[in-house]
Amino acid sequence: MNSIKILVVDDEVRMRKLVKDFLVKRGFMVIEASNGEEAIDLFVKDKDIALVILDVMMPKMDGWEACKEIRGISEVPIIMLTAKSDERDELLGFELGVDEYITKPFSPKILMARVEAILRRTSSVSSDDLLSAGEIELDIAAHTVKVSGNLVELSYKEFELLNYFVVNQGVALSREKILNHVWNYDYFGDARTIDTHVKKLRNKLGDCGDYIKTIWGMGYKFSVEEE
Repeated sequence: MNSIKILVVDDEVRMRKLVKDFLVKRGFMVIEASNGEEAIDLFVKDKDIALVILDVMMPKMDGWEACKEIRGISEVPIIMLTAKSDERDELLGFELGVDEYITKPFSPKILMARVEAILRRTSSVSSDDLLSAGEIELDIAAHTVKVSGNLVELSYKEFELLNYFVVNQGVALSREKILNHVWNYDYFGDARTIDTHVKKLRNKLGDCGDYIKTIWGMGYKFSVEEE
């Protein structure tokens, strides 16, 4: 894993050191930034950053603004760290394209597990693994999506969600089941996180967004055929 580079952004020196030490022990390369502005500068200069661990409360530019800036130029996976446990903050994070959301204090081992889960899912797929459904085509290895032949930019979690839908075409999926499979861990937040991601995914898919059917009171079903 020594070729995998992670950007850790936090204004607390001790927190950065804690996270860095665990990452380095797992074989990752770590770049540090103490605020959002510094993080953006480093991210723009270094095209090899594979994942960003981003604190919310920071001087000069906070985590929310830094996330917006990064999402404006990249779909790199982002893990957000926050001292708040407010549901509204968590939903805001997912609206901005955050892939994972961890509340302080947290177990470094849990953070490492989530980092490795994200990177494992993006690097262990077959190079010829293609999925298609109607006008949608997914290249699993490249993590790209085409709709009617046109490339569509999706965040990491949006891609994972669409992948799960396509693999389970015609199957009624509860929000809890989607969370457990797409997020790959026992998620303790509000299941409305799924609704936020589905709304954004539908918008990006255009007319093909209609493939995602709402099952009121339960969840969703992906179906290419009209019902």
